[in-house]
Amino acid sequence: MRAALLILLALLFAAPAHAHEVRPALLQLTADGEGYTALWKQPINAGRRLKLTPRYPDDCETTTPALSMEDGSVVERYRVSCALDAGLIRIDGLERTLTDVYIRVTDPEGETRAALVKPSDPVFDLSVPQPPAARAYFGEGILHIVLGWDHLLFVLGLCLLVTRRQVLGVATSFTLAHSLTLIVSALGLFSLPSRPVEILIAASIVLLAVEIIRKMRGQDGLTARRPYLVSFGIGLIHGLGFAGALADLGLPKGDELISLVLFNIGVEAGQAAIIVAALLLGWLVWKASPKFARFGATLTTYAIGTVAAYWMIERIVGYMA
Repeated sequence: MRAALLILLALLFAAPAHAHEVRPALLQLTADGEGYTALWKQPINAGRRLKLTPRYPDDCETTTPALSMEDGSVVERYRVSCALDAGLIRIDGLERTLTDVYIRVTDPEGETRAALVKPSDPVFDLSVPQPPAARAYFGEGILHIVLGWDHLLFVLGLCLLVTRRQVLGVATSFTLAHSLTLIVSALGLFSLPSRPVEILIAASIVLLAVEIIRKMRGQDGLTARRPYLVSFGIGLIHGLGFAGALADLGLPKGDELISLVLFNIGVEAGQAAIIVAALLLGWLVWKASPKFARFGATLTTYAIGTVAAYWMIERIVGYMA
């Protein structure tokens, strides 16, 4: 059962390239009486700025942006002179990435239109009514766990470490912990800089891989003895990572609570889908060949640990640079 993840092994080689790219970008446009103040925030991917550029309707004029760096993201602030009541806002270059862009437009009357723009359709239509802004957070929560390789590898590692009967309890413990820190951090009650959190997340995956190998060798490690306690402790750290992704989006005014709840539900839905798929696939592989399953479990564990160690070193170097 535990080795079914071997089928996912080929995907691990792409993980270093996409570990950070799923962080969302934010385009916020706020009316100020003479046009709009624009805030364009996009993540840094592997030390490089993504080539994303907002394009406005033809009658819009923009000023030269003021650039700054804020917590691992490039931030541009400038003015947009036009009505922004019709036409398209297009994000050039988005189709070549895995990044989503959350666009929020607040008009002179204080009404807000918002949507999550994806690479498959990088356009925000100003003339079309948008659904409530909070709805986008559910999909973003799913994407963050499914495409966020660091959190994904940790969930897959849990499936390798514990027994089938323990999976539900361990996953629940992890869920409670990261939900707690996500809520506390997202509401501004407590936070940590994103870079140290990302280092700790990578280190937690390395620890998990080591504990899996120790268990395979018959050694009784702390994680194997206390899987619920350890998953809860590590879940607290991962919750800060989820909160960092949510901070990149920002919470829509008036819908903070529902947006936070939907984002967390999306994370849980993605996590549950991964666990169910991993267990089902594992059972099928074990039924076909127990010997191949054991070999695959070992190979997959070393792959997870290697990728996580690479991330940890990369993030430490980037943090100290």
